[in-house]
Amino acid sequence: MRYYADNHEITLLEFKDYLKLERSLSPNTVAAYTADVERYLTALKELGIAPADAGPDDIARFVEERVAAGLTKRSQARLISSIKALYRFLDAEGRLRDNPCDRVATPKLNVHLPSVLSVEEVLAILNSVDLSQPEGHRNRCILEVLYSCGLRVSELISLKISDIFPDEQFIRVFGKGSKQRIVPVGEPALKAIRFYREIRDAGPIQRGAEDILFLNRRGGKLSREMVFHIVKEQVAAAGIRKNVSPHTFRHSFATHLVENGADLRVVQQMLGHESILTTEIYTHVDTKKWQDTILKFHPTRT
Repeated sequence: MRYYADNHEITLLEFKDYLKLERSLSPNTVAAYTADVERYLTALKELGIAPADAGPDDIARFVEERVAAGLTKRSQARLISSIKALYRFLDAEGRLRDNPCDRVATPKLNVHLPSVLSVEEVLAILNSVDLSQPEGHRNRCILEVLYSCGLRVSELISLKISDIFPDEQFIRVFGKGSKQRIVPVGEPALKAIRFYREIRDAGPIQRGAEDILFLNRRGGKLSREMVFHIVKEQVAAAGIRKNVSPHTFRHSFATHLVENGADLRVVQQMLGHESILTTEIYTHVDTKKWQDTILKFHPTRT
């Protein structure tokens, strides 16, 4: 699909390359921004407006139409970020006289406090795994590593044996944008890895998966969907009623670190957050727990 601004062609492919190569955004973010911008450019085309000729009112009208169609506040914020990225791209390419986004505000979002598990709940989930079953040690190991290292699901399923350094007690993780980080790993997780490796190495291993730690029954790389299923199954087995996903273990890992006095910069590095602002959410979680405790035991409570 092609569009025009100041007699210069704009292609979504160019914009996508800009997001990937110059902004170094993740594939999921690139896909979301590109889809948002395609809708925006299509709407402008239907009105006969070139992107470079659009003004703040045109952008506001487009966003309002999307909101009327049921766009959430968070998606609205992302949509505006996508359009701003488009105009930054056009400006950098010299295809813009004035940036219409300079006067467009991004809606302020309420701080979303992630759901977390207590240490007791984490232990209950770990202990709920039936180690007599064929996949028991693998599933226990998955849960141990998720919690012990605070990994994203994509990082977990891509974890390689060659990236585990048991003597030094750390693992090497490749996160968003293939950025590398070093994460400490505790003895419970290392012990779970040792037990699982004995079973894993004795089973079938598909070509190309020789160095992948977590394998399915056929010896291939484990899928994201399977990890979600394993977590849901063990949460139910532990009798926990919270809405728990693999990411909940990451949130719990970070929250427990902050509660125990870990430096926020260290937590940021361990989680692979680009900005310290992202990590600061866990200080809000800790504060919320403190507020709840004060309110519960305050002497004036009736």
